[in-house]
Amino acid sequence: MTPEELGQYLEARRLLVDEALDRYLPGTGDNPKEIHEAVRYSVFAGGKRLRPILILAAAEAAGGQAEQALGAAAAIEMIHTYSLIHDDLPAMDDDEFRRGRLTCHKVYGEAMAILAGDALLTQAFILLSAEIPSYPPLRKGGWGDLEGVRGSEARLMVIQEISQAAGSKGMVGGQVVDILHEDREVDLPTLQYLHAHKTGALIRVCLRVGGLLASAASEQMEALTIYGERIGLAFQIVDDILDLEGSLEALGKQAGSDLRKKKATFPALLGIEESRRWANRLASEAKQAVSIFGDRGAALAAIAEFVVTRRG
Repeated sequence: MTPEELGQYLEARRLLVDEALDRYLPGTGDNPKEIHEAVRYSVFAGGKRLRPILILAAAEAAGGQAEQALGAAAAIEMIHTYSLIHDDLPAMDDDEFRRGRLTCHKVYGEAMAILAGDALLTQAFILLSAEIPSYPPLRKGGWGDLEGVRGSEARLMVIQEISQAAGSKGMVGGQVVDILHEDREVDLPTLQYLHAHKTGALIRVCLRVGGLLASAASEQMEALTIYGERIGLAFQIVDDILDLEGSLEALGKQAGSDLRKKKATFPALLGIEESRRWANRLASEAKQAVSIFGDRGAALAAIAEFVVTRRG
C-alpha cells in the first residue's frame, strides 16, 4: 500500500467512524444540553481516529467487514476521548490545547469536563452492550476454537477485553505510574510498563477486538496481539520524541510539556536516536507479525510505518 493509498484508506475509515459517532452519541439538543455539547465538542475536535481505524483494519485483515466492527470502533473512540479530557485537567497534565483547540475544561469548566469524560465512558459501554452493532457468532475454528459462541457471548468477550484494557490494570494503571514517576528517575522496565499500559493497552485491545468480531483463528489473534503490543509501544515512543521536536500546529497541543513536567519518557532515558531505533524496530516486528494475512494485512502494515514516520 502506497502512502497515497494509505491516506485514502485512513480518510475513508475516519469518515465511517465519525458517522457512527454522530449516530451513537446523544445530540446537542438532548437534555442536559450543556453536557452533550461538551461531549461533542471534544469528540469532534478532530484527531486521526487511529484506534477505531485499527479495529476496522484488524477485522478486515481477519476476513471480516469494517461495518460489523463500527459500533466497537465508535466505543473505543469515546473511551479514548474521555481519557484525553481527564488527562488535560489541571489535576493531571493541565493542558490548554488538544487537537488544535482549547481543551474541554478551558471551554466548559473543570466540573463539566469531568462529567463529559464520565458520560463518554459510560456511553461507550451502553453501546458495547447493545444489540447495535450486531455481534456475529464465532465461526468454527475461530478464536481459541470456541465453536458456536453466540452473539451475546461474543459481546461479553469484547466488553471484558475493553474493560481490562481501560481499567486499573491497563490505561488507568499506566496513568497512575506516570503520575507517580514525575520528576523521578525511572529504569527501562518501569518505563516500558508505563507506556505499555498508559497508551499501549488501548491500542492492543483494538486489534484483539477487531479480530474477535471477525471470528479470527487462533494464529490470527496471536498475530494481531503481537502487532498491537508493538505498535502501542512504538506510538508512545514517537509521541515522546514529537513532544521534544514538534510544534503546536503539528501536534495540536503545546510541545515540550513532558520536559517541563519532568515526565518519564524514552528520549529522557535513552536519547532521541536510540528511541527512534526502538520505535522502528517495533514497527518492523509489527509488520512481520501481520504478514500472515497477505494482502488483507496491507493496511495494518502501512499503518505501522505511518505510526513511526508521522509528524503529529
